Amino acid sequence: MNPDAQPEKSTPRKILIILLGAIGDVVRALPMLGRLRQAFPDAHIAWAVEPKSSPILEQHPWLDELIIYDRRHAPWSFFGFLRRIRQGRFDLTLDLQRHLKSGIISRITRAPERLGFARINTKEFNYRFATRHIEPQPRMRLKLMQYQAFGDALGIAPVPIAFGLALPSEEHARACQPIADAPRPRLAVILGSSWPSRLYFPEMIAATLRELAQPKDGRAFHPVLVGGSEETALADQVVKELGPLAVTNLAGRTGLRDLIGIFGECDAAFGPDSGPMHIAAAVGCPIVSLWGATAPERSAPWGNDRFVIRGEIPCHPCYLRDCPVGRECMRRIDPLEVARKVRWAMAHRGAEKGFELQRAVVAAR
Repeated sequence: MNPDAQPEKSTPRKILIILLGAIGDVVRALPMLGRLRQAFPDAHIAWAVEPKSSPILEQHPWLDELIIYDRRHAPWSFFGFLRRIRQGRFDLTLDLQRHLKSGIISRITRAPERLGFARINTKEFNYRFATRHIEPQPRMRLKLMQYQAFGDALGIAPVPIAFGLALPSEEHARACQPIADAPRPRLAVILGSSWPSRLYFPEMIAATLRELAQPKDGRAFHPVLVGGSEETALADQVVKELGPLAVTNLAGRTGLRDLIGIFGECDAAFGPDSGPMHIAAAVGCPIVSLWGATAPERSAPWGNDRFVIRGEIPCHPCYLRDCPVGRECMRRIDPLEVARKVRWAMAHRGAEKGFELQRAVVAAR
């Protein structure tokens, strides 16, 4: 019997998505959630996730349940988490994580159908825990499209790519209050990334912002610095470099969910490969993305491929968390080129009403 053979179709009653970690990965899996919801409107859909990414999924209209694993209290918290997973009585699991831990979670459900990545795309014997595997995925295929391959394996119809990210009106107003008086056009400046090797330099960020502060075509961008508490020092350096130039510094002052509203109220954004980069794209904010250690072929924000800038260097992409040569790839990204692409992205948003994301169809990709 072929374990990857297409089984006789049945309608699942309870579905579990397993994708615990990175913010950007969770955002890119949301279109798969939407595809599941459209195919199985009456199913109960749950998502197993860690706390750092869970705010993206809170109150999401396509999701029925969040099951949160808090690794800070491991290993004891893992056993309680697995108990809750077992009690869910799921009949279909989608393991989007592809590691040993996610394989164990999938197996503990006892779901009759446990769909996972092909062996070549997994780590730590993850493939052994699935009852069926999707087609092998090219390593450099967009992750969003790799997740869509689960829908293909289930035989459900492709739908327009959508993320369903929006805040309730009161929460939106609270999140956007710090920029309520900021002049337009507003430029969100993403400062941080989970890998130090991806960071752009403060003096180069400031040089980009000084260029964009010059009125061209009647547009002088107002910068809005975005980052967590770990980016406050970087934000301070950028502000110092800018001198008298007006800036709204939100570093350390916002939560992850706030970014859904803030990016929606900005006219463009730029920054390195990061989770917030994907949030910006998901809410229709054109994003100029800066690439050095990682590759846009695999991780470019959806619908914003034209606005990619690479640090051209022979070792790109190295996929090293810490750079041994002083982030030379990021050093080679010219602030004038970043500013030019920001203006281009802004112009395209005006021409296309900024939301081709919702019109793009999976089948055409």
